[in-house]
Amino acid sequence: MSRKHRMIGLCVLSGASLAGCATVDPRPDYAQLGRQVTQATGQERVYQPGDNDLIPGLVEELLDEGITASEAAQICLLNNPTLQAALMDIGMARADVVQSGLLSNPSLGISVRFPSGGGLATLESGLAQNISDLWHIPLRKRIAERSLDRAILQAAQQAANLAMDAKVTYFEAIGADEQHRIAQENLTITRSLLEMTLTRQQAGAANELEVNLSRSLALEAELSAGSARLEASEARRRLATILGITADGDELALLDKLPEVPLQSFDVERITNVAWAQRLDIRAARQTVSMAEADLREQYRSSFPAVELGFELERGGRERSHSQDILADTVQTSIAEGAPTLPEIESWSQEDEHTDFSIGPSLDIELPIFDQNQAGIARASYAYKQARKTLEALDRAVVQEVRGAVDRTLTAWRLAQIYRDRSIPLAQRNLDLSREAYRAGRASFLSVLEAERFFLDSRSQYVAAATTAATTIPELERTTGATIAALVAEAAATPAANPAVEQSEEKVEP
Repeated sequence: MSRKHRMIGLCVLSGASLAGCATVDPRPDYAQLGRQVTQATGQERVYQPGDNDLIPGLVEELLDEGITASEAAQICLLNNPTLQAALMDIGMARADVVQSGLLSNPSLGISVRFPSGGGLATLESGLAQNISDLWHIPLRKRIAERSLDRAILQAAQQAANLAMDAKVTYFEAIGADEQHRIAQENLTITRSLLEMTLTRQQAGAANELEVNLSRSLALEAELSAGSARLEASEARRRLATILGITADGDELALLDKLPEVPLQSFDVERITNVAWAQRLDIRAARQTVSMAEADLREQYRSSFPAVELGFELERGGRERSHSQDILADTVQTSIAEGAPTLPEIESWSQEDEHTDFSIGPSLDIELPIFDQNQAGIARASYAYKQARKTLEALDRAVVQEVRGAVDRTLTAWRLAQIYRDRSIPLAQRNLDLSREAYRAGRASFLSVLEAERFFLDSRSQYVAAATTAATTIPELERTTGATIAALVAEAAATPAANPAVEQSEEKVEP
C-alpha cells in the first residue's frame, strides 16, 4: 500500500474513532432535576431511570403504618408512571446535546473509468469534510443545551405539580373521610330527634306531622351518609391513582388531619418576588428566550450552509498500446535471424511509467445566490419575539395569580375559623335550647327542626371549609414555586425588583 493510500485510511479511521467517543450520560441532568424539585416541594427524592428496582421497596416502606401528606407527595414523585414517562424527555434532550456537538460525517467518493479498448483504468477518489460545522456546532450546541435546561425545568415543574396534586388529593380524601364521619354522627342525631318525637307522640304531645318531619330529616341524613361514604371511597381511589399504587384506596391509612394552622398574613409583593425567582415555568420561559436567540444567530450563520474541504486523488488511465504487432514482429525477427524467433515483448512497467498520478486539496462551496436563508432568519426572528412576549405574559400574569392564591388562602382559613369558632358553637347552643324548650312545651317542633338543620349544615360546611383551607396551601406553593416554610420565612425579606419585566427589546444581529 502506498503512503498516500495509508494517509487516506488513517483519516477515515481517525474520524470514526472521534465519532465513537460520543456517549449519552444524563445522570447529572437527573441530579439537577432532583435539586429543582426538592427546592419547589421539599421532598428529597425524585424518580430516576436507574431506580426501578429500588422503588417498590421504598414505596412499601413509606406506606407501612400509614402516610402523611408529605409522604404522599414523596410516593408520587417516586412511583407515578405518568411522571416517569415525562422524565424520559431529559434523556432525549441530553442525546440531542451530544448529537449537536458531533461533526458531520466526511464524504468519500471513488470513480473508476475503463478505456473502451482495454488497458489501465482511470481512477479518481476524493475525501471531503463539511467545515461549516466549525462555526455551526457552537451555536447548535448552545441551542441544544438551552433546550436541555428547558426540558429539566419543564419536567421539574410537572413533578412539582404532581406533588402538589398529591397533597391536594390527600386533603380532599381526609375531608371526605371527615364528611363521612360527620354524616354518620348527623344520622345518629336525627334518629335521636325521631325517637324523642315518637316518645312525645305516645304521650299525646306530638302529632303525626311532627313524626313524619322527623322521619324525613332522618331519611335525608341516611342518604347523605351513603353519599358521603361513596365520595370518601372515590377520593381515596383518586389518591391511589396519583400515587401510582394498585392497592385498595380504602385500605390506605391517612395519618394527617385537616390542619388548623393559625391565620398567616402574607405580603403579596414579597410573595410575587418569590414566584418570579422560583416558578419553574417562568424559568423555562427564560430558557426558551435564550434558545430562540441562539437559533436566530444560527440562522444568520446558515447563509453558507455547506463548505466542504478535502483532497482528491487521480490516476490517469492508458489504453492498450497498438505500436507492437506480435505476428509481424515475429516474422521480421525470424527472417533476420534465419530461424523462427520470438520478438522482444514490451513489459507492463514500460506502459506504466507514463501513467499520470496526482493528488491535491479540494474546496466545495454552496453559493448562496438564490437561497440566502431569508425565510429561516425571518421565522427565527418571529420565534424569538414570540418567546419574549410569552415570558412577558407570564411575568404579568404571575402578579394576579399570586394575589388570587393569597386571597383564596386567607379567605378559606378565615371562613373555616368562623365556622369552627362561631357558627358551630352557636348552632349547638340553639339546638340544645330548642330541644329543652320543646320538651318543656315552650317551643314548637318546627323551631327544633330548624335548629337541628342549622346545626347539621354548620358541621358539614365547616368540614368543607376546612378541606378547602387545607388545599389552598399546596395551591399557594404551586403558584409561587416555593414551599410554605420558605414563604413564611420570606415574610421578613426585602422585596426585590423583577429583572424579567425590566428587560427591554433587543435586536439580535448576526
